[in-house]
Amino acid sequence: MTPNTTPRAAKTTPTSHVAPADPTAPPSAQVPLPAPYAPVGRIPVTEVFPVIEDGRWPAKAVPDEVFPIRATVFREGHDRFGATAVLVRPDGSDGPSARMYEVGIGLDRYEARLAADAPGDWGIRVEGWSDPYGTWAHDAGVKVPAGVDVALMLEEGARVMERAAAVPGRDAADTEVLRAAAAALRDESASPTDRLAAGLAGEVMAVLDRLPLRDHVSPSATYPLQVDRRRALAGSWYEIFPRSLGAHRDEQGNWHSGTLQTAAQRLDRIAAMGFDVLYLTPVSPIGTTNRKGRNNTLNARPDDPGSPYGIGSPDGGHDAINPELGTFEDFDALVMRARELGMEVALDLALQCSPDHPWVTEHPEWFTVLADGSIAYAENPPKKYQDIYPLNFDNDPEGIYQAILQVVRTWISHGVTIFRVDNPHTKPLPFWQRLIRQVRADNPEVLFLAEAFTRPAMMRTLAKIGFHQSYTYFAWRNTKQELTDYLVELSQETAHILRPTFWPTTHDILTPFMTNGKVPAFKLRAVLAATMSPSWGIYSGYELAESVPRPGFEEQIDNEKYEFKQRDFGAARVNGIEDLLTRLNAARHAHPALQQLRDVWFHATSDESLIAYSKRVDAAHSATGKDDVVLTIVNLDPYGAREGEVYLNLEQLGLPGWVDGSRPVLRVTDELTGDTYEWSGQNYVRLDPFAGRVAHVFSVEPL
Repeated sequence: MTPNTTPRAAKTTPTSHVAPADPTAPPSAQVPLPAPYAPVGRIPVTEVFPVIEDGRWPAKAVPDEVFPIRATVFREGHDRFGATAVLVRPDGSDGPSARMYEVGIGLDRYEARLAADAPGDWGIRVEGWSDPYGTWAHDAGVKVPAGVDVALMLEEGARVMERAAAVPGRDAADTEVLRAAAAALRDESASPTDRLAAGLAGEVMAVLDRLPLRDHVSPSATYPLQVDRRRALAGSWYEIFPRSLGAHRDEQGNWHSGTLQTAAQRLDRIAAMGFDVLYLTPVSPIGTTNRKGRNNTLNARPDDPGSPYGIGSPDGGHDAINPELGTFEDFDALVMRARELGMEVALDLALQCSPDHPWVTEHPEWFTVLADGSIAYAENPPKKYQDIYPLNFDNDPEGIYQAILQVVRTWISHGVTIFRVDNPHTKPLPFWQRLIRQVRADNPEVLFLAEAFTRPAMMRTLAKIGFHQSYTYFAWRNTKQELTDYLVELSQETAHILRPTFWPTTHDILTPFMTNGKVPAFKLRAVLAATMSPSWGIYSGYELAESVPRPGFEEQIDNEKYEFKQRDFGAARVNGIEDLLTRLNAARHAHPALQQLRDVWFHATSDESLIAYSKRVDAAHSATGKDDVVLTIVNLDPYGAREGEVYLNLEQLGLPGWVDGSRPVLRVTDELTGDTYEWSGQNYVRLDPFAGRVAHVFSVEPL
């Protein structure tokens, strides 16, 4: 919409409940303040959204991401009023704005949709205002036909038109429309009915809709909005254990580790599938004390490489490279090769230590010492991790903070732009809030992904205090109702707080659905993850549908955390998963609709194993200048074909609600096969996983 440049009341600064603090200072140095006195506006504005705890933490967005701004706006008496949503740029100037429209009829709830155009610390403000034109139009529309105060009402209308014509920023053509309306209202040669009609004409209303006349402008507080780079919202991740890429057995059957060099030589295949984030598990030295063997056994064989999460040895700690993998020069070369192929590098940040980590001897106070004098190892019952010691953040928190900050800065200096943080919910939240704030101040391009499969309150709060993305419960949402409810929650209720990433499996997670469903399950879950969430990822080996669990656990047997994996990706192409991944990522790159979270709509189906949903970006916010609509239909049953009717909500697909849904009204093209169909409001589909078709991913165009 055209930016609203009507003069506004004096700008307000963001409401703050915390004294300004140096980002390098610990949270304990921030002084809590009472909530400030806030007088109600002349046109009250309350319950602004998206706002997190009255602005305690910023809402989230990325450039060009369209998001709703809502507020409750009302006034005393019967005069008309309006509301405007405004984005405030990082420099304090007003950015994009739009008039708000009532969405909760009778509840005074108003909404507009806006998008920021650059990263930075923005703000959100809502302005209530008195609407002189709306008030006059209502009163004149009642009085003039009734013959009451006719001359007075027409003159009042002419004066409103003149005031509106003088609003700064009004273009010449619109100004002339208003002046002509004023003249017509005063034309005594015309009938009162015709004079009134001139003031209520559609073109007059359109002009005042674009740039209204506003009295008693009453701004809300300016609430914080953190606009991150686009990768914070959308990306396709591919996880590797670098040591497995190039690992091999010699003639005597002894294993030899892959290296950063051999991994770099194998990135072309990953990039060819369209992935744009290369995620590396830890590459630091691995301890030997209590080193785990195959399948998490306590007795490692001589050639067992150990878990890369058992960080630290005499070769160094978190800021060193495992000598078996190579050097920092090799790491830099891998990062450079990934960038040449269009991928950025994410690195695992796992804050625990092997018993051989230098910190154990240099800073024993950083760990928990038990009554028998031993250091406590990590546990996540029923899992035990005897090969790692968790840090105790209550012992010398400042020393631990500075050491970890230096670790993060080391990897940033070597080209890491994303950190996938292992189990952040087991560390104090003030630590993360301070660390992420400091890193953002120094390197705003760096992102943090929380691997926190835990309670909702913890996951949301990690997002509130700074994490840019979060793992989710997607892996355990399998039915149509579960998926629908979960995506509605993520897209409508928490999108301004928590940005989800969908992973069908990880190196730690293999659900029974994947174990039992085999190749069809891997295919359909890839489609769901890639089309439901703007950020998604797979763990290396997904292409082979590796699905055999370790008995008693929801994780793979012969887990790559404890051994080398030598995979035949060429032979795996027979099952079609690699081709599917490639086509899914191509569709994501081609369609902005699949790179956004907030606009998703579910469509009814006649079979509960068929799920249908669409995503849409309107023309005003699409890079192509046209509506971008993608409709996905997935067979959720990996064991057999499903067929039925799909009942489309045509209005949500960009077609007027009154279109006859019984005749073809749109063309759909399957991004997975290239097949094209003409569809109406009700359509038959059949999806057979054993015939190679688990889903349709349709781009949609009106006929």
